[in-house]
Amino acid sequence: DLATALNNRGQVKYFRVEFAAAMEDYTAAIECQPDFEVPYYNRGLVLYRLGCFDEAMKDFFLVLELNPQFEDAALSLKQAILDKEEKQNRGY
Repeated sequence: DLATALNNRGQVKYFRVEFAAAMEDYTAAIECQPDFEVPYYNRGLVLYRLGCFDEAMKDFFLVLELNPQFEDAALSLKQAILDKEEKQNRGY
């Protein structure tokens, strides 16, 4: 389906380190199918890598609302929280 195709295209762009283009595809996949948790997770990973911890955590929370068994999202959420706290402790 279209949402899966957009997510997969976003993955290719992510692996090419084309983060802005990947996020566009993930967001388009979400708009096509709002209950598809994978593009939220993938977009959260990009946001995390860019240091946008609050936005990444929002996406990881959405993943877990849609699929509480999504273990990678739970782990990524915990890591984003830890890294945000570390960043704040260092005064960034």
